[in-house]
Amino acid sequence: MNPPIDIAEPENHLTVSDQNHQRASSAELMNTSARSLIQRGKPRASYRREEVYRLVDDLKLGHIGFVREGAAVIIPMTFWRVEDHLYFHVANKSRLQKMIEAGEEICLSFAECSEWVMAKSAYHHSANYRSAVLYCTGERVTDSEEFDRVFKVVIEQIEPDRWDQVRPPSPQERKGTALMKLTINEGAFKTRTGGANDDKEDLNLPVRSGTKPVCPFHAPEN
Repeated sequence: MNPPIDIAEPENHLTVSDQNHQRASSAELMNTSARSLIQRGKPRASYRREEVYRLVDDLKLGHIGFVREGAAVIIPMTFWRVEDHLYFHVANKSRLQKMIEAGEEICLSFAECSEWVMAKSAYHHSANYRSAVLYCTGERVTDSEEFDRVFKVVIEQIEPDRWDQVRPPSPQERKGTALMKLTINEGAFKTRTGGANDDKEDLNLPVRSGTKPVCPFHAPEN
């Protein structure tokens, strides 16, 4: 099965994705460097902010990666977007808060698998997906009005008009919560859609080729 995203050194020749990248205005595009330009499956790559933003808005669940005491750490977290910034919250004085306030860079990943791609050969089975990898730095939100505004956004996205119906954060809850604001320094988006890429010699094999919606592998327990 093909991996959702693969980041490596860029080549010199231009692909369709590269040409689209060049035609878009700088305001529409993510910043990129050798580490964030996608090498494998370049036609599936995009650097448009709107596609990254749509994925983050839809999922609100990503993974944050960083290095702590020489060891790689990845943690699933809730993230949401307000305009061009991403936000998440942690316990006050947590290691993530301290790292970000110290200026360290973190890496975020988002991925959604929508369909399995069923091919006529084992090798060409794949998945249809959307994915993004983002490199960010950030700061803690200390202004109380911004604190409320940002939390209102995510609650209203989940259920419109809910913020005005619930109890606002108490002073104790505010004190125990560190709301972190992230700036996206660079990143990339990658997606796959469509059916299987079957080899010509396999087309007459008596087995179905197409897509299958993703569903839980384990049945829910009663």
